[in-house]
Amino acid sequence: MTGISRGGSRYSMLELDDIQSGVLRPRPAPYAAAYVLFRIDDAKAGRELIRRIRPVVASAANPESPAGDTWLSVALSFQGLKALGVPRPSLESFSPEFQQGMAARAGMLGDIGESSPEHWEKPLGSADVHVVLTALAPDTERLDAALARARQEYQKISGITAIWSQHCHALPNEREAFGFKDGISHPAIEGSGIAGSNPLERPLRPGEFVLGYPDEMGGMPSIPEPDVLGRNGSYVVFRKLHQRVAAFRQYLKANCPDSEGEELLAAKMMGRWRSGAPLAVCPLHDDAELGADPRRNNAFLFKEDDAIGYHTPCGSHIRRMNPRDADVAGVVRIHRMIRRGTSYGPPLPDGVLEDDGLERGLMFAFVGANLSRQFEFVQSEWMNDGSFFGGGPARDPVAGANSGADVYSIPRRPLAMRLKGLSRFVVTRGGEYCFLPGLRALQWLGELES
Repeated sequence: MTGISRGGSRYSMLELDDIQSGVLRPRPAPYAAAYVLFRIDDAKAGRELIRRIRPVVASAANPESPAGDTWLSVALSFQGLKALGVPRPSLESFSPEFQQGMAARAGMLGDIGESSPEHWEKPLGSADVHVVLTALAPDTERLDAALARARQEYQKISGITAIWSQHCHALPNEREAFGFKDGISHPAIEGSGIAGSNPLERPLRPGEFVLGYPDEMGGMPSIPEPDVLGRNGSYVVFRKLHQRVAAFRQYLKANCPDSEGEELLAAKMMGRWRSGAPLAVCPLHDDAELGADPRRNNAFLFKEDDAIGYHTPCGSHIRRMNPRDADVAGVVRIHRMIRRGTSYGPPLPDGVLEDDGLERGLMFAFVGANLSRQFEFVQSEWMNDGSFFGGGPARDPVAGANSGADVYSIPRRPLAMRLKGLSRFVVTRGGEYCFLPGLRALQWLGELES
């Protein structure tokens, strides 16, 4: 099956039947998910694992999963491709960032101090992370049953080892640990046949997310070799992020006189009310009905209605992650990514201000075709710097690498409100750069010869 769309004077054709479903299709809600990491100790065993996984990986052409009620995707790190026996010329054709891996890029990403690789969960960030298997199911019971079946299969293969796993969930209200509705924004991609969440945003060229197609720069970027390996693949960034919910609540309370003020301050830091309703549409009060409506909760722009940021501050989280049509340095569309967050750990009960010591946060996946100008650019230039909109060195107030001395400015008349003493509310626990091969590439990898 092929998706066809028109982009200017040229046509872009997406080979949907060769693209992993997880690249293009948004996740349903609610669902339960699990990430399982494997180390390959024997190349033949690794190729056998890929051969067994390949038939149950869904394509973007089919809304149904070949694994029944469970959706699977498989990605490989650079070290994983080496462990499978991919020839050196092919390995050297991948992007430099991918070859180096996330841990080597930590300083650029803001993973410093307590977020630096030496503090990451083992084995995250190490050369032992080779294969990332992601599984999603409608609920925990069905997920556990699917994982049990998979475990019976991969434990039969001598020469591979499951070395780490993380169970996650998306609650019916789709809230993450800080209490905000998540998973709202999803770009439209030419030829995918899948609608984006913002009807005001023109669909992006497929080459921004899938290798082998024209991108927003107007060209056809080079892809990993051979063509069967690189075409229809994508890069994916996995990150485990711990959220300091108690510290976030304490900060809101310390800077607001009442609970109503706390909610407004939280919205000004995020760019949305906790319900998901955007400040761009309802700047003075929350609107839960709007927040729950996927036809309206992401249908807004900034340039004409809110250039200065009186409604949605220019330094707020969602405006940094996607400035939309706002006047900023650079071209916004070439830095767009597909983002997917999946919560882990129990929620901190409402009203609790003291940390209970439990792990909670997000497993984040960022999908795109260019690690450097998408994920790394957004992390370094938008999340951890404000120069692109005239905000100086100010960092993201929610997810930035704040030090405890950072300041956040909220535009208002007659004088801006300045929040001081921002600390780090999100700590990196680890992650890796991976490659999501197309389905034909998975077959090619499984049939490699030593």
